[in-house]
Amino acid sequence: MLFFLGFMLLGYTVKAQSNTNIFYDVRFPNVAHNEAEITLSVKNVNPGPVQFTMSRTSPGRYALHEFAKNVYNVYATNNQGDTLEITRPDLHNWMVNKHNGTVKFSYTLYGDRADGTYSGVNREHAHLNMPATFIWAQDLTDQPITVRFHPPKDAKWKVASQLKPTNSANTFTAPNFYYFMDSPTELSDFSMNSWTVAGDTAAYTIRLALHHNGTVQQFNEYTNMAKKVVAEQIAVYGEPPAFDYGTYTFIVDYLPYVFGDGMEHRNSTILTSTRSLEDGAMRNLGTLSHEFFHAWNVERLRPQSLEPFNFTEANVSGALWFAEGFTSYYDDLIIRRTGLTSNQEYAEGWSGTLNYVLSSPGSNYYSPVEMSKQAPFVDAASSIDQQNKPNTFISYYSWGAVLGLGLDLTLRSEFKDITLDDYMRTMWQKFGKREMPYTLDDLETMLAALTDNAAFAEQFFDDHIYGSAMVDLKPLLAHAGFLLEQENPGAAVMQTGSTNIDFEADEPTISANTTVGSPLYKAGVDRGDIVLSIGGQEISNARDLQRLLAAHSPGDSLSITYRSLDEKYESTLVLAEDPTLQMVPYEQVGKELTSEMKSFRESWLGSKAEK
Repeated sequence: MLFFLGFMLLGYTVKAQSNTNIFYDVRFPNVAHNEAEITLSVKNVNPGPVQFTMSRTSPGRYALHEFAKNVYNVYATNNQGDTLEITRPDLHNWMVNKHNGTVKFSYTLYGDRADGTYSGVNREHAHLNMPATFIWAQDLTDQPITVRFHPPKDAKWKVASQLKPTNSANTFTAPNFYYFMDSPTELSDFSMNSWTVAGDTAAYTIRLALHHNGTVQQFNEYTNMAKKVVAEQIAVYGEPPAFDYGTYTFIVDYLPYVFGDGMEHRNSTILTSTRSLEDGAMRNLGTLSHEFFHAWNVERLRPQSLEPFNFTEANVSGALWFAEGFTSYYDDLIIRRTGLTSNQEYAEGWSGTLNYVLSSPGSNYYSPVEMSKQAPFVDAASSIDQQNKPNTFISYYSWGAVLGLGLDLTLRSEFKDITLDDYMRTMWQKFGKREMPYTLDDLETMLAALTDNAAFAEQFFDDHIYGSAMVDLKPLLAHAGFLLEQENPGAAVMQTGSTNIDFEADEPTISANTTVGSPLYKAGVDRGDIVLSIGGQEISNARDLQRLLAAHSPGDSLSITYRSLDEKYESTLVLAEDPTLQMVPYEQVGKELTSEMKSFRESWLGSKAEK
């Protein structure tokens, strides 16, 4: 549950009585066509207009998603079955002006996208993200809620949710609107495994509800992997969160008809992937690791900038480099600590992230704080106009992960007995455990207190958080016996990363924005331009291009002829050196791994749950 405050739209107010009852009834008479029928009954309401609202945003997502577009067949009745008049002041709100204290507000929901943001209904399951599913009554948000699900006839559907169960298998409750909206629910013939973890004063049940097409053995093996991840994450913070109702639920769909995603919630997470456990267990585990870490970092250890969460407007925060980015640092680190991956695999996993972040020109435009505020434009947001994000944006997930790596290694190198684990525990004890939102100043202050060095904390934040300077990782990684070096020294390139030439088109066409500062960019070539020749040679396929570049060195000048907007241009292409980096263990390249390096590496990458 998030730290919400109630809010009111459009100037309408209706006050709840002390015995106001809010009840949802959910039926699935038309699953073949992806529909659910939902009735919201509001009883014992004082006289006055009742405003019903469909959310535009969803917790964990920051952009607008306009869920009302999938709502239709709207009507309202009173407790005697009389039809009530509805007016619609805008696309997201409905007003019922005359009633006798009871309003039954009914509608059809279309859902055909099972992921962490939307809802999906078909013959196999109902995968419900609450803001995408349920219309709600304004100014009644502090009232308890009951919801009853009616699975299709003859379906073997069960219910997986963080909602509080009742004596009825398909009826659940929530203490208020905010908890309800934070409680995604899966109805299907899923399999369930569970285990317990110990807290300070109570034991908590961890449940893995898996809807997939695999075998029992695959499920049990994956459960054991998840157990190890959970144990290592608890070791970071020293304790599990105090899960409401004593449970935490992984709600998992690994199916060919879902959309890949992961979304954190207070006592649960949604995990969706088209990868099966047969061939995608490890990649799926990375998302599981990320989302479970959020049970601390973002669900309870929460930025003030997201309080209160606004269900009707975009949500902006400058702290996502920490909330999402540091979580991204830990997701793979935790898996390495379980022993399920090797040092070599862990290093290889960093290569793509490091190359993306360190070579991107985006840091010339925004700091990590400012980049975090771009979330409503990029976090599952959609638009039809072209953007220059390849040049101006670095994901706060990736940049934050690199910052986490840099800060962790810096603390381990300069302060010896202090690690990023200590920093996360400090933030947890001060803010997360007490569910007190933090500010960016708090993040800096707690780093200063942990290190007993305010100058260090101020410099780190000025340079790397409010500023755009990258942490010098090469000497830091060397302390752990990892080499960060160019993968192809001396190789010539004309574009950072992939060259983005579409050779499948009628003519070789630049298919994406060229990178600021790259040879192609400096030559004036950009997306949509057609490459006619380079160095006097026609380039008709990728092999021709590779041979051409292999025959030249960085700094060589080549003529380039291209067509842009039906005009022919000639320019000069000055080749650059391939900046691609690789991270490898010393022993893999024949370098000596000293005892000090081994000790540093073990302290960083070794299991904490076993100690």
